[in-house]
Amino acid sequence: MTVSLPLVFVLGVIAWAAIKFLGVRPYVGIGAGAVAVVVVVGIVLTALLAAVAVSAVSVAIAAVVLRSLVSSANKR
Repeated sequence: MTVSLPLVFVLGVIAWAAIKFLGVRPYVGIGAGAVAVVVVVGIVLTALLAAVAVSAVSVAIAAVVLRSLVSSANKR
């Protein structure tokens, strides 16, 4: 999986703003709870990314089908 530079930039700006303006400080613990949280967040974000990808493919297929139908209707 590739991650585009704008996405990395936006996530970096969000993290910076959270630290700068909200006083959020990243805390990395070694405990099992921290590992579980990281795994669950990773799974959720991966699922959301997969859902967006599937939606994009569905929209692309629908656009191709509609374009084909419109072009065949114009030829008649």
